[in-house]
Amino acid sequence: MTLLETIRGPRDLDRLDQQQLTRLADEIRAFLIDTVSRTGGHLGPNLGVVELTIALHRVFHSPHDSLVWDTGHQTYVHKLLTGRQDFSRLRKTGGLSGYPSRAESTHDIVESSHASSSLSWADGISRAFQVSGQNDRHVVAVVGDGALTGGMTWEALNNISDDNNRRLVIVVNDNGRSYAPTIGGMARYLNEVRTRRSYRDMQKGSKRLFDNLGRPGRAIYRGTRGALHGFLARFAYNERMYSNLDIKYIGPVDGHDEAALENALRQAKHYELPVLVHVITQKGRGYAPARADEADRFHAVGVIDPETGAPLAAAAPARDWADAFGGDLLRLAERNQRIIGITAAMLRPVGLGPLAERFPDRVIDVGIAEQHAVTSAAGLAFGGLHPVFAVYATFLNRALDQVLMDVALHRAGVTFVLHRAGVTGPDGPSHHGMWDLAMLQIVPGMRLASPRDGATLAEELAEAVAVEDAPTVLRLPKGAVPADIPAIERLRDGVDVLARGDEPDVLIVAIGVMVAQGLEVARLLADEGIHVTVVDPRWAVPIAPSLIDLAATHRLVVTIEDGVRVGGVGTRLRQDLRAAGVDTALNEVGLPDAFLPHAERGEILAESGLSAPAIAADIVAQLAGTKQPAAKPARTRTPH
Repeated sequence: MTLLETIRGPRDLDRLDQQQLTRLADEIRAFLIDTVSRTGGHLGPNLGVVELTIALHRVFHSPHDSLVWDTGHQTYVHKLLTGRQDFSRLRKTGGLSGYPSRAESTHDIVESSHASSSLSWADGISRAFQVSGQNDRHVVAVVGDGALTGGMTWEALNNISDDNNRRLVIVVNDNGRSYAPTIGGMARYLNEVRTRRSYRDMQKGSKRLFDNLGRPGRAIYRGTRGALHGFLARFAYNERMYSNLDIKYIGPVDGHDEAALENALRQAKHYELPVLVHVITQKGRGYAPARADEADRFHAVGVIDPETGAPLAAAAPARDWADAFGGDLLRLAERNQRIIGITAAMLRPVGLGPLAERFPDRVIDVGIAEQHAVTSAAGLAFGGLHPVFAVYATFLNRALDQVLMDVALHRAGVTFVLHRAGVTGPDGPSHHGMWDLAMLQIVPGMRLASPRDGATLAEELAEAVAVEDAPTVLRLPKGAVPADIPAIERLRDGVDVLARGDEPDVLIVAIGVMVAQGLEVARLLADEGIHVTVVDPRWAVPIAPSLIDLAATHRLVVTIEDGVRVGGVGTRLRQDLRAAGVDTALNEVGLPDAFLPHAERGEILAESGLSAPAIAADIVAQLAGTKQPAAKPARTRTPH
């Protein structure tokens, strides 16, 4: 039996000596490489926090002490040490989540994987412990250095330092990367600390330093810590800005020296006031293929060969939406010098890599700071440029106020390209991009498109960047770009007709990649003798006048979208139909207003009633009048 197999909970770590802890760390890395290579998942970040996680659970007593992880993709080791060692169905239906999950364990507190929120959580929890007299409980926030670029971190830090009589430990897991290398002034400062000779010398002797704090050792230690005031002031070059901060700073500490980590964390714990522990780790530690990957150190992988790290696929990977968007944007930017790209710490995942390589001065990485990115984009537009902010759909949720008040109110020509829109699958509830259709169509002047294939992506992106007096949005799903679906007709206002029945029975309005579902529904209904018109509005918002006209002539309208039904495109179309005096029944087919679990995309769509057979069965019942909303009565058939 391995040492890892004997760990059923954090207190099992207490009986291990230092040699056994080193062996356990090796076993954990081997386990992660073996299992994640078969399931896919976040490998690089977890290889980098093995010793840190062991030390945290040896020093603090979870769940009595609260461990908050920012972000949650670095918690695989935490799961292993808290009794969850079956990784066979990681991120699959019935298996472990790729992020913390309260349903899995009392050791998990914050489920969302949106970065930069941990210090606010820690602030609230520690205040609650203080107010309720739970003075024997500590709160630990483990924040990646990339999350320090987020505004919430600084808002929380300001409040923590204002009321600092609490048992709160902030661990900065500094590996120089969020997804790709971390950017910004803070990142430059941390990089200087990481590469400074004094730190390299200290790192080599960190175990001796912390185990044997004689007079020379204490002198070195005092010289390398100092208050957070000094830490921040050297970053900002403005001591007055942080002169009121009063949080103890310990570090930097070698994040792969478990003994040194324990000693630093015990000092922080016994200080009994807010402490920041600066830990320097290596993303992908102990796995040569990950360390050799300059792009993201195997941040997230699919199924790979554990020996080489090479992807295991039966065929060459299909072009995905990020690749398609990146190529299309570069071609537009070569002709239009006013186009400038913006990313929030995810340059390559959102397809801005080609533009950055060709025009390095025309891509801005703001770090994990979506709110800042949106308002900065408004400023760029005012200055005469056309910014294209490429971001995961779920992360734009954080910047709705800025979209409303900074971009839309000022009629700024900003294009938002939302990646991984709709159901994303194995990443779970915090990553499904299912709220954007409902959220963004309330923005006055908003124009929102959802390409169905590569051809419409290129076309709609060109149309979007040509709009200078309003925000535009393109939403792109996760996965491979499907084969082009040609229209049989384009109506006067740009609506594409993809199929047309001989009689006007059912009008299906399919949004984006749900076009394929709409066409499959039409095929199933044709087998029942039901005639269906399928359209792709291309620009889903605002509603095209031709959709109103088509709806008026059909017995039933069905909208299909992979966003929430509440407030979705179907709701918007129904409202416009009523305003135009059209009484055709409309059925909105979409996702429920619920947090959807991790599973394959097809499984989630089927469970949500979005499979083609389920939609077709409902339509048959609605045409028969046995299910609401009931269709208009059938007209007398035209003889053939």
